[in-house]
Amino acid sequence: MSKGIILYQSKYGATKKYAHWLAEETGFDCLETDRAKTSQLQQYDTIILGGGIYASGILGLSFLKKNIEQLKDKKIAVFCVGASPYTQEAFQQICSHNFKGGLSGIRCFYCRGAWDLSAMSFRDRTLCTMLQKAVAKKEPSAYEPWEAALMEAFEQRCDWTDRQYLKPILAYINA
Repeated sequence: MSKGIILYQSKYGATKKYAHWLAEETGFDCLETDRAKTSQLQQYDTIILGGGIYASGILGLSFLKKNIEQLKDKKIAVFCVGASPYTQEAFQQICSHNFKGGLSGIRCFYCRGAWDLSAMSFRDRTLCTMLQKAVAKKEPSAYEPWEAALMEAFEQRCDWTDRQYLKPILAYINA
């Protein structure tokens, strides 16, 4: 296995959990993205970046965008973490939205995260409450999968993290 590092940006802990699980499985170093410096990444062959999905963006991806030229000779992958159940269509939209220009061609993987409204910042809690109220006006039979998940989980604490989501990432790293 090559020498690698897992960079992550986590708001509420699910991405951090996946990053540390991945570090356990691979022996790679693990570091929060905001503490990483491009110069220190030169020693690694493989760079995995993890970030939560918020408003279709992936936290921490700006680090790759900013430094892709210095890292283009590395094996790079991204895992994104969201509260919604996986659907190919939604995941494809996330990838199309985030992996353009210098980031096109970077492999991305999805890991399902967690939901805890009480742990959210005031801003995130307010936005989620507004979204939930808008979705509640729809007929439940017309919900998109993410809308059904939002309505089901809204007042609860849910943790869908699972080491099984790491399998495709590990297969890619070892290929």
